Amino acid sequence: MPPTMPLLELPFLSELATLRRDIHAHPELAFHENRTADIVANELERYGLEVQRGIARTGVVGVLRAGSSPRMIGLRADMDALPLAELNEFPHHSRHQGKMHACGHDGHTAMLLGAAHYLAEKPDFDGVAVFIFQPAEESEGGAAVMIEDGLFEKFPVEAVFGLHNWPGIPVGEMMVMPGPVMAGTCAFEISVRGHGCHAAMPHQGVDAIVTGAQLVQAMQTVVSRNLHPCDAGVVSFTQFHGGEAWNVIPEEIVLRGTIRTFKAEVQETIERAIGRLCSGIAAANGAQITVNFDHRYPPTVNSPAEAKFCQQVASEVFGSEHVLTDILPSMGAEDFAYMLNEKPGCYVWLGNGPGTGGCTLHNPHYDFNDELLTLGASYWVNLVRRWLPPA
Repeated sequence: MPPTMPLLELPFLSELATLRRDIHAHPELAFHENRTADIVANELERYGLEVQRGIARTGVVGVLRAGSSPRMIGLRADMDALPLAELNEFPHHSRHQGKMHACGHDGHTAMLLGAAHYLAEKPDFDGVAVFIFQPAEESEGGAAVMIEDGLFEKFPVEAVFGLHNWPGIPVGEMMVMPGPVMAGTCAFEISVRGHGCHAAMPHQGVDAIVTGAQLVQAMQTVVSRNLHPCDAGVVSFTQFHGGEAWNVIPEEIVLRGTIRTFKAEVQETIERAIGRLCSGIAAANGAQITVNFDHRYPPTVNSPAEAKFCQQVASEVFGSEHVLTDILPSMGAEDFAYMLNEKPGCYVWLGNGPGTGGCTLHNPHYDFNDELLTLGASYWVNLVRRWLPPA
């Protein structure tokens, strides 16, 4: 294993931090990252990269060529914010009411720009580095749209790599491991139709609320009594809608929720179990129940060879004792999964600190830790250098 390399000295670090905070102060939601895309494109052009815009509407791709090799590596950062009201009061808090960078995509964008800037000034690699700035990671599947728009046909990278800051992991540590790191997600909607009636005369109707309540209770056994104990799955109800009046048992109610799994076969098992419960409880209560599944992000699964490569790179940057290789994956979802379905690659977590004071992902008190700018840029630069070593 090569010795730990010193972290990069970024003479433009303060400029990078200012840019990150400016993006934080002006958050933009999925497919509306116009100002952010302008900043990214202008910066890349200023560094001397080739720039292509308009992939997935607001996506930006920068290309840096060095040497003579046609080999190509892809590095991806996400740019979008969340529809969340920020509660922070520091000077760079959100200027857009109801929108916030609560997941650190402002920092991801800044770190990748920092790496592009550094490599443009010191192109000590042989090949093509492709910097992918992706819109709409939060629930809208921007990665899939970029792929549909020909991302990998235009830029046929050998492998693609992603990074996410992670509260709860100390600054200076990185999680890198093969296999599943983030779950796939599927939304479901269940309609329960009974027969509405007066609340004082329930015998004249079929109570959709009682039927729905039984279904919520019964669904708690889907994971515990249908999955192998070593397989992971989460089924959560998040909405229960029905009724408008105090004295009317409603005709119909709607239940919604999500399923999280790491394997397609586990997802199928859960869906079959939900279908059986819906049929049985409908029959028992004389109601009608329909269920619809909306398959969203697939699981994020790192390929073994690329994960091993990233472990080596991370060990060089952070020291092997600071590279976490055997921790629990997250049941959260990530649309980088679409890219990993197309190309080999690896998605890593970079420690953002303890997560105290509400500094956790999707929390209104979150802020990206600017100490990570040098760490993330160093990781990206070393990744390119090791993947595309000079001739």
